[in-house]
Amino acid sequence: MPTLTEAPPPLTTAEPAAAPRRGGRLTPYWLLLPGILWLVVFFALPMVYQASTSVQTGSLEKGYQVTWHFATYWDALAEYWPQFLRSVLYAAAATVLCLLLGYPLAYLIAFRAGRWRNLIMVLVIAPFFTSFLIRTLAWKTILADNGPVVHAMNSLGLLDLTDWLGWTAGDRVLATPLAVVCGLTYNFLPFMILPLYTSLERIDGRLHEAAGDLYARPWTTFRKVTFPLSLPGVVSGTLLTFIPAAGDYVNAELLGSTDTRMIGNVIQTQFLRVLDYPTAAALSFILMAAILAMVTFYIRRAGTEDLV
Repeated sequence: MPTLTEAPPPLTTAEPAAAPRRGGRLTPYWLLLPGILWLVVFFALPMVYQASTSVQTGSLEKGYQVTWHFATYWDALAEYWPQFLRSVLYAAAATVLCLLLGYPLAYLIAFRAGRWRNLIMVLVIAPFFTSFLIRTLAWKTILADNGPVVHAMNSLGLLDLTDWLGWTAGDRVLATPLAVVCGLTYNFLPFMILPLYTSLERIDGRLHEAAGDLYARPWTTFRKVTFPLSLPGVVSGTLLTFIPAAGDYVNAELLGSTDTRMIGNVIQTQFLRVLDYPTAAALSFILMAAILAMVTFYIRRAGTEDLV
């Protein structure tokens, strides 16, 4: 062992780390390049084209020219504002129903399903195995005048109440607002359940045990622990349900009538039947701007940015 009079051994200097090669620094950008090109070609360029179409004037026979005619936006909104309002109301109603139906099921899968969890998850995503169109057409049979839903509602006396509220028309459910909302709820329910389940599954079960040790009742535990921690899933699920439901046109086309047309039906008609491309493009941008404003306000009011 060295004595106190001996000099300590010389310190060895660490070799400087090799500078990363230029090609290595560019690797993440090369990996992002395919996704960026995809967004540019299939999202940015069509958006620019539709923006230019919305300020054009002319006709299909004579051709369209960019004249910066922004009055198309005001004219489209002034004429079709009922369809805009109806789309928001139907989408909001379907979102609320999806939340009321999806949260208990997501809670069951996350905490109570046990060995049946995988089976229930398969049943949740089973509608995706068939076409969106086929699923919607099936509801025409379910909601038919001689179908089980009408008979059950007649037996319970619910048709009189829904008729008074304006959701149905007489003894009919098909071709009414209720039918459109039912179709939207069914088709977009999995988009609500999956984020809710993901958020609930992340909750540490020991938090529930701690709440029980503090003599909290089940409802108090849910209100103080479970629901606040599942808010990211609630926000994600409501957004994934409301946004596509507001722009949907298939359910209103197949399950509704002329009195239940949504803004998606108007845009489809303007593009494919009337061939008024500037009005259709203006309606699309108005819908996108309205949804973006509502989503921004909703996220800020929700007070969470941890979306699943």
